[in-house]
Amino acid sequence: MPRRCDPQSFAQAVEDDRALLYGEGEPTPHGAAIHRAAVLAPAAASPGPGPGQQRLSRWLEGPAWPWLAAGLDLSVLVAAVLLSLGWTSWMPALPALLALLAFPFAATLAMLPARTRARRLDAGVLDDLWPVIAAVSVAGMLTSALGSLLAAGGIDEPTLVGAWAIAVGLLVLSHFVVRVIRRRLRGRGLCGQPTLIVGAGVVGARIGRWLHTRPQYGLRPVGFLDWSPPQAELVGGRPVPVLGKPSDLTRIVRETRARHVVLAFAGRPDRQLIPLVRACGELGVQVSMVPRLFEHTNDRMTYEPVGGMPLLAIGTGRPRGAKLAAKHGLDRVVGSILLLSAAPFMAVIALSILVTAGRPVVFRQRRIGHHGREFGLLKFCSMRGADPDPGDPPDLMADQAPGGNQGPDRRTAIGRLLRRSSLDELMQLVNVARGEMSLVGPRPERPEYVELFSDSLDRYTDRHRVRPGITGLAQVGGLRGGTSLAERIELDNYYIEHWSFTLDAKILLRTVLAAFHVPE
Repeated sequence: MPRRCDPQSFAQAVEDDRALLYGEGEPTPHGAAIHRAAVLAPAAASPGPGPGQQRLSRWLEGPAWPWLAAGLDLSVLVAAVLLSLGWTSWMPALPALLALLAFPFAATLAMLPARTRARRLDAGVLDDLWPVIAAVSVAGMLTSALGSLLAAGGIDEPTLVGAWAIAVGLLVLSHFVVRVIRRRLRGRGLCGQPTLIVGAGVVGARIGRWLHTRPQYGLRPVGFLDWSPPQAELVGGRPVPVLGKPSDLTRIVRETRARHVVLAFAGRPDRQLIPLVRACGELGVQVSMVPRLFEHTNDRMTYEPVGGMPLLAIGTGRPRGAKLAAKHGLDRVVGSILLLSAAPFMAVIALSILVTAGRPVVFRQRRIGHHGREFGLLKFCSMRGADPDPGDPPDLMADQAPGGNQGPDRRTAIGRLLRRSSLDELMQLVNVARGEMSLVGPRPERPEYVELFSDSLDRYTDRHRVRPGITGLAQVGGLRGGTSLAERIELDNYYIEHWSFTLDAKILLRTVLAAFHVPE
């Protein structure tokens, strides 16, 4: 019989996680012995950046970056105006020309506040699209009004509209190119802000691992600070060492040249962290913090002062009521349209499977969906002798999600192509049209896995608050197959808490880009 995990042991590990997270005592020996995360050996202290790397980081990551980016935007906008003039062959008088040349400056100023505010980590092209359109549109309206005041005939409308369209296209393209360059430089360790993490417990270690394995965020962990750090194996491992106590912050910031500090539950009362925040301000170091109720924190929070105390109202992003009905209805309509459109292609896939591997062409597998209801998930057959409902789940490594090739490789030639391109999932459009699934949502699991993980993994069953999807935030984030289950659960619940139609559209577009291996 395959080895099963003990739900009681896993549940104890979860309670130990909470104890470490909130500083409510030490983990039990039993919980320590069966902690689910893989152990990472502490790394050696990161060497300080060289002079060339410091200069590069100063330009691409420091306070100079927003102004450098604004200069690049201004150059692109001037080029858009010149291209529009060449396209329309309009020969403006001097007053009209001066009014038109105000367009790139107005658009640059409109985008400058977003540039100089605290930057968003790992923002994508889609995150920039609407701010760019808004800034260029405002600049276009101001330029049109200025032209009407300075020139008798105003500004030629085709020229202004052309400048608007070219500016939007060039700005989006330039932001994309700059983002790709910065990501590659960060991935090679040539730039990125050295970051200290205050709190070496479960949450701090998770933040450290996430930043360490995803350099695109631009925060490069160099060490942890904690008064009484638990052993690394109790928190899933740490990618960088513990360098000292939070009281050593000033010295360690100077030694590591840290430019960013993350507060992530150091196991002491919050009042002891206030001097650290003030010290960071004096040192010119940016501070971020993980909120206490991070599981229910989203971008819909509102701030209200009450007698000098901040009061944050938590807004739920989970689709419900009219929003749930709208999402469900739109899923079924769009899913049906996509199913009809893809029917000829799906017929070719079915015929290819029938000719090369024989029957069955499609198989049904039991999965758990919305509110824990069971349904039959449809997929094109990609393996020989596949059992759609095996009895016991296979062995999994610690923190490994099910998926990928488990056991002997039984994929057929056409099956390898279908699995690599995810075309075997096309049959799930039928599940979407039936209302059993959504286009976007957490991926559904088999009943035996749900039973195995429900009592052992924190917030695992929270994924069932919405309908499962063909694609999801975890999948476009690279968490497919036998990847980290804890990270997948984290992203699934993040999607639910931050759900919006815009987020669904972004995930669908990222799915298409991922299918063609286009970087974001």
